[in-house]
Amino acid sequence: MNDFAGVTARLKEAGIESPRLEARVLLNHAQGDQLEALIQRRCTREPLAYLLGEKEFWSLSFAVGPGALIPRPETETLIEAALKNFPNGEMALNILDLGTGSGCLLLTLLRLYPRAKGIGVDASPEALQWASKNASRLGVEDRCKLQSGNWSEGLGGRFDLILCNPPYVTHGEMAGLAPELAFEPASALDGGEDGLDAYRALIPQLRGVLAPGGVVLLEIGANQARAVTDIFRRSGPCVSTVLTDLAGRDRGIEARLP
Repeated sequence: MNDFAGVTARLKEAGIESPRLEARVLLNHAQGDQLEALIQRRCTREPLAYLLGEKEFWSLSFAVGPGALIPRPETETLIEAALKNFPNGEMALNILDLGTGSGCLLLTLLRLYPRAKGIGVDASPEALQWASKNASRLGVEDRCKLQSGNWSEGLGGRFDLILCNPPYVTHGEMAGLAPELAFEPASALDGGEDGLDAYRALIPQLRGVLAPGGVVLLEIGANQARAVTDIFRRSGPCVSTVLTDLAGRDRGIEARLP
């Protein structure tokens, strides 16, 4: 049952949302025993990106696998906001990416700004390994530093652009997520009882590392704009704007010092 119709039927039975599309992808990717192994793994709902070993983000290919959150199209909202805030592609930006994961945000921006440099921080050694691999793949390893850490604690210097896609799923929502998400690192998804733990820890630190005129871009859950804006307000004066994704949902917060 490893012809197109057979693979499609097996994926559909496993509850895959787009079985025909995924069957075509798997058949183009592998044959024989390797194909059978991939089909079996996908039928357990292991993410397709893990099976293929890569995921596209901003038209770039990022290596991904267990230990790294898979880049999502909605996260490109932060890239779009960065480009609007810094339209001159020749700017020598100093960029900080907190919870860098696969490195998709930082490394994409280093490709878009050839004179920029940046630091990617993550508490997960596995995530940092993926980010390092991607920095080499994309040819920006000489302009980025990847290091283990807890948000911005202990970082020296000031940054023109600070980005973060923190965990923001509530404890209660975790059990109801798509089965594929069980394969991704829970630490990159679980934001605590109300989904806001990371923002409470992170936002008060940002004032100490944001350069004058700098911009902070944080991804948020669709119903978290008011709560995250309030955390910014309590941490000190700031000007914040809600960013929406292509579907019109609240997807990010843009903040700067007044």
